[in-house]
Amino acid sequence: MPLVTTTDMFKKAYDGGYAVGAFNINNMEFIQAITEACDELKSPVILQCSQGAIKYAQFPYLVNMVKAATEATSIPIALHLDHGASFEICKECIDNGFTSVMIDASSKPYEENIELSKKVADYAHSKGAVVEAELGTLSGVEDDVNVADDAAQYTNPDQVEDFMKRTGVDSLAIAIGTSHGAFKFKPGQDPKLRLDILEEVVRRLPGFPIVLHGSSAVPQKFVGIINENGGAMKDAIGIPDEQLRAAAKSAVCKINIDSDLRLGMTAGIRQHFAEHPEHFDPRQYLGDGRAYVKEIVHDKVINVLGSDGKA
Repeated sequence: MPLVTTTDMFKKAYDGGYAVGAFNINNMEFIQAITEACDELKSPVILQCSQGAIKYAQFPYLVNMVKAATEATSIPIALHLDHGASFEICKECIDNGFTSVMIDASSKPYEENIELSKKVADYAHSKGAVVEAELGTLSGVEDDVNVADDAAQYTNPDQVEDFMKRTGVDSLAIAIGTSHGAFKFKPGQDPKLRLDILEEVVRRLPGFPIVLHGSSAVPQKFVGIINENGGAMKDAIGIPDEQLRAAAKSAVCKINIDSDLRLGMTAGIRQHFAEHPEHFDPRQYLGDGRAYVKEIVHDKVINVLGSDGKA
């Protein structure tokens, strides 16, 4: 099956009360783990690349490995740019075969966000691709995204209708309490999503697909494995699964997951070397990391996204 856009994915997800997982990829092992898990569960999937991943792996490798995954599986797969910072990077991704891009101008003044988002949407639509934009700003650190807590702001529902009409983008990422990275909250904090903001956005944009960034839950099993093998991640706290599932049952059609996968890969590698310090074959330790990434994707599809059986 060739790469697809997210248009049909999101329509089915909205109507069905589930979300499609957007999992960040960096290399072959991530792509294999994610697509194998989703293929086994018959779940559609979005493979997304940050600008950092593109710089690390380069377009020809990433795009062709994703295309190989479409040949090895029987599920719908979209290839998406995560947090594109400029028109130029969005255009470059579309020209290199991406079916979806995100233009992230959320840190710019409102009118500039509209202007840039519309420019990207106009180009993407002329090439058959789709566009995600963002209103509101998430805190946290992830690749090129670095926003201090005091600079974050919730999405203003009063702006969403105007923004959509003037930009023509296909989905909207909103800020309702998620955060980028593994160290989202301090010990003792009680993470809560502002589902009231989501409800108001849904009321103003009925039927429109909403996106959540910064949605890794930081699985404590893998944090524990990392800490047991020389890591220092005792303060890593994420969003509870049940809150994300509630959002997925509403209008949230795409949930981004990155940090959890990195934790799984790191846990597998650390555990492997602790148990087999004599090994030096990357296929051995990367294989263990890949197995943990696959386990995490299985769990997300069933317990958070609800997308199993929806391919």
